[in-house]
Amino acid sequence: MAQFSISGVDIKGIAACVPKRVVSNFDYEVLSESERRMLVKTIGVETRRVAPKYTTTLDYACKAAEQLFEETGVDRSEIKLEIFVTQSRDYYLPSTALLAQQRLQLPQDCMAFDIGLGCSGYTYGLGVAASIMRSSGIQKALLLVGDVSTVTCSYNDTSTYPLFGDAGTATLLELTEQNEWNFAMYSDGSGEDAIKIPHGGMRHLLTADSLEERKREDGNYRADLHLQLDGLSVFNFSITKVPESVKLFLADNKTTPEQLDYFVMHQANKLMNESIRKKLKFNPDQVPYSLDRYGNTSSASIPLTIVSELSDVMSEPKKMLLSGFGVGLSWGHALIQTNNVICPKMIEL
Repeated sequence: MAQFSISGVDIKGIAACVPKRVVSNFDYEVLSESERRMLVKTIGVETRRVAPKYTTTLDYACKAAEQLFEETGVDRSEIKLEIFVTQSRDYYLPSTALLAQQRLQLPQDCMAFDIGLGCSGYTYGLGVAASIMRSSGIQKALLLVGDVSTVTCSYNDTSTYPLFGDAGTATLLELTEQNEWNFAMYSDGSGEDAIKIPHGGMRHLLTADSLEERKREDGNYRADLHLQLDGLSVFNFSITKVPESVKLFLADNKTTPEQLDYFVMHQANKLMNESIRKKLKFNPDQVPYSLDRYGNTSSASIPLTIVSELSDVMSEPKKMLLSGFGVGLSWGHALIQTNNVICPKMIEL
């Protein structure tokens, strides 16, 4: 376990942007009406936001960042670190962080780079950004996190299409004299096949065959360029490794669930998340959900949930446990104190 503490970093603001298009799982024609009802009850996703063609994570994250600059009054010339966490980059190269630096007109003496993580990406991004800020003395940093996952899902794959939504978020960080944040990070690459897009990278280059949808062992139809999800493997991983590591993390930091205001989890699916919540003995009112209206938004799900569910209370001091887990397999937890976070309402693009 990679466990570490960072002192003197605070969240100034969090913003989130989603597509305007709303897609309902009650209209999903691959399933019968009764199957749709059962699906919604099990995974907890009623509607999702779906990006139009050629609109990317960069567009949503930058829209959120612009809102954050406007609401906080922070001078963008003061941003000296920008990290973009995404698995749906605009191009193979250059890094999406460089495109964001140009679009947002951040200064040229701003360090900018990508982190290619999904479900665990927000906790990793916070840890990396806070570490760099503390060690370098950088006063202000911008963490952009999001994914456009729906474009990678086959309409005929009931394991992925009804689950995922699209979103981009922006988090503004600054050095402060207070706060101590604690992190724990984990990795298990033996689970690479649990959530994977097999073709399109350097290992399996894109070919005509990559685009052909075929019936798979699980009965779903998808191409090799589509996202594949082994639901049972992901479920077993999530309800064992996540609560085990959270219990250890909280014990190491002498913290109990009762001492926390909120436990904000990656919005994987309702059955999985509720299993984790119950194992860890958190009360329902400590665990916010955005899953029902936005779906599983991959790396964006934690900050999006804070914006959609907690924006009215983030101006008050809060002690929060954040937990991201999934593709990789990768998982990470962050125990943070927040103080007067500027958290504007969700915006659409």
